[in-house]
Amino acid sequence: MYPAHTENLFSLGLDREIIGVSRDEAFPPEAGKKPVFSYHDDAEKFIAAQPDLVLIRPMIARGYRGLMSKLRESGIAVVSLQPRTVDGMFSYWKELGMLTGRETEADQMIQEFKGGLLKIRSIVNSIPLSGRKRVYFEAIHSKMKTFSPSSIAIFALTTAGGINVAADAKAVRNTNIAAYGKEHILSHGDDIDVYLAQRGAMNQISVERIKEEGGFRAIKAVREGQVYIIDEKIVS
Repeated sequence: MYPAHTENLFSLGLDREIIGVSRDEAFPPEAGKKPVFSYHDDAEKFIAAQPDLVLIRPMIARGYRGLMSKLRESGIAVVSLQPRTVDGMFSYWKELGMLTGRETEADQMIQEFKGGLLKIRSIVNSIPLSGRKRVYFEAIHSKMKTFSPSSIAIFALTTAGGINVAADAKAVRNTNIAAYGKEHILSHGDDIDVYLAQRGAMNQISVERIKEEGGFRAIKAVREGQVYIIDEKIVS
């Protein structure tokens, strides 16, 4: 019941075992052919499908306690998982493997990921710091929030060679989102070579809106047309 869970379960080779997914599944394309379930559905719909396991994330566990209680009372295992860091992601893959009987495949995923990281880092390390882009990564425009330095989004950014301009951002309530503020962003204006923003349910933004934001002409990336939107599904 979370697109990231679905993608990882497919990666573990569990396409036949997956009997339902959440709305707006994008990866892999085969996920779109599965029956759709929603947290707004009655518990009876879930129970009728006879799942052995329902995977959710903490936000849903907190927001839909009644539904989750009914599922557990019916004998369905409900597990809430969502990694916040890369180390947490490795633990997450291991736990998915244990829950689904795919421990070997989970270990293989981890090793392949680490091998890929080594290759990327060998390329990035050949680029001098002076040649790397300084990047601000927007999470929520209306609240001027970025991603926390320990988040997977920032890990991906820095692994690819980008320099996180908001490395001093503080996580909000132990989440992957960090408060930053407009004044703080603008204080780095001339240092921001690239301005990234995730777009999705949490941040319905456009390049035009970012460019039109009051004071944002002080940002180098805005002046030079280096503002880019990234699908929220990829970020998560």
